[in-house]
Amino acid sequence: MCNRGCCTLYSFSISKLTFSVYMSLSDRFNYYHRILPVYLTPRHSQLTFWHEMPEANPRARRNKLDQYYMRFSAKADYSGHYDLAGIPMLDYHGRIGLQYNPIAIAQWGLGNYNLWCRTESDGRKNKFLAASDWLRSHLEKNSFGIWVWNHHFDWEYRTELKAPWHSGLAQGQGISLLVRAYCETGDRGYFEAAERAFTGFLKPTTEGGVSFTDNRADLWFEEYVVSPPTHILNGFIWAMWGVYDYFLATASSSVRLLFERAVRTLERNLDSYDLGFWSLYEQSSLRIPMVASSFYHQLHIVQLRIMAFLTHKEVFARYAARWENYRRSRTKRTCALCYKSAFKLCYY
Repeated sequence: MCNRGCCTLYSFSISKLTFSVYMSLSDRFNYYHRILPVYLTPRHSQLTFWHEMPEANPRARRNKLDQYYMRFSAKADYSGHYDLAGIPMLDYHGRIGLQYNPIAIAQWGLGNYNLWCRTESDGRKNKFLAASDWLRSHLEKNSFGIWVWNHHFDWEYRTELKAPWHSGLAQGQGISLLVRAYCETGDRGYFEAAERAFTGFLKPTTEGGVSFTDNRADLWFEEYVVSPPTHILNGFIWAMWGVYDYFLATASSSVRLLFERAVRTLERNLDSYDLGFWSLYEQSSLRIPMVASSFYHQLHIVQLRIMAFLTHKEVFARYAARWENYRRSRTKRTCALCYKSAFKLCYY
């Protein structure tokens, strides 16, 4: 049997499903026009890049900048679109089309960095540095004067994110790549770009940054800067690793304290992501919670195992094991699918 809220889904009557939706009818049409071909046809899309099987990297080190904490091997060999300079572009189809995504470019660079460390291939090194160069040259100030990597396309999330928009996840993974480029080459330009990007973690979202402090004084790094904040779990953890890598590059005690504050936030709030049969993708006040897809649930498990490795905190290993048990249960997977389907129907 599913527990802790699983069967509450079925207690909603049709009359209670009168939620306000985020999208107008035209927005919904555009969304489905873009997303249905992605799922129903075998052509390349942004999902070709994102949905790599999550894997921890056993060669990563805890106290030294070395290989990145996840492998990203398939992302390093992305078979989709590239520009003339060899930088990957993601195909979102519909009115969005081909776009640069700074998160994808950082992950592509980190995957190639891992492979270069293992193989010493010049080709891998060139790709790792090409991604680093792209990130260095595409930092730009937002309207608050904070250096960010902007996404220059509109995106459907809650109310639509209007271009240009920035992300705590992009800030974190961009920093993770740039500090490795600096350590490998000694080029101060990479470090200075990471230093500029890090300022986003020192400013609240209301002042152009990516940090949010809640009414319990818990510190969050927001993947999507929206109000009220939604605390997307995978984006928060990946952003945290960027702060941790910046600490490894600088040995700054204040950066270490920032990371430790975020770790405490994760410890204190993990239970709120646990439905008793699956993990949540985010925190929100919606009547039907946004349950993680099968892919993101597996990503959460891998991320928590890495958090246990980085922090020596048993709580992260414990939740990873619990969520792995959920994943292995056919009944719990079915409950998660029902929740996810209801959420999509009501809100997208």
